Amino acid sequence: MPGRKPSKEPAGKKVVRATGQPIVDIDTASLDRHVGTMVRELRAKNRLTIADVAHLAGISDGMLSRIENGQVSPSLDSLNRLARALGVEIGQLFRNFGHQKGKALHVKQGEGMEVVRRGTSKGHTYHLLAYDQGPKKRFEPFLISMEDAAEVFPTFEHPGTEFIYMLEGQIEYRHGTHTYVLEPGDALTFPGGVPHGPERLLKLPIRFLSVILYGDEDG
Repeated sequence: MPGRKPSKEPAGKKVVRATGQPIVDIDTASLDRHVGTMVRELRAKNRLTIADVAHLAGISDGMLSRIENGQVSPSLDSLNRLARALGVEIGQLFRNFGHQKGKALHVKQGEGMEVVRRGTSKGHTYHLLAYDQGPKKRFEPFLISMEDAAEVFPTFEHPGTEFIYMLEGQIEYRHGTHTYVLEPGDALTFPGGVPHGPERLLKLPIRFLSVILYGDEDG
């Protein structure tokens, strides 16, 4: 259209348009690095040298080195030849591009942090199974073990909602004015602000999971 200025796209971005609307917006620098990393990992997995793959793909050693380091944007033809040289489909070079990296906390059996709470001295053991490292405490999952009967049982009150799942033994559990007999496979969910705790230990040993989920307003 006369007098219309050409649009400027952000540097480092590849934008494909259809009927005036963007349909693809790719950070080419990130894509080049990702492809380079995939080529390098596949080459190492197959115990091939840069010279080996460069020869099979029909490109120079220097070009392959620059591709692996994300310094150039290889053509589709070059990528196709590299994929064949590495024994994979070309799509493998783009696998997981743009996916979020996983960030999980893995606690091995028996390695949960033992914490001291009221009742610990009475033969009650609390193992914290995950450590929320954010600015606000969102949840606390405990594995609770009870090996010895106690004359006086502790009661608890806390913000949020608590979920209990019985694994072993039998316990009578109080929440407010109500009591519940819990056996393996039973679950109990309740608001934590109401006084609650063990009423009677009916069959030892007892083990159950307790997950406390805090609301947005709670810390």
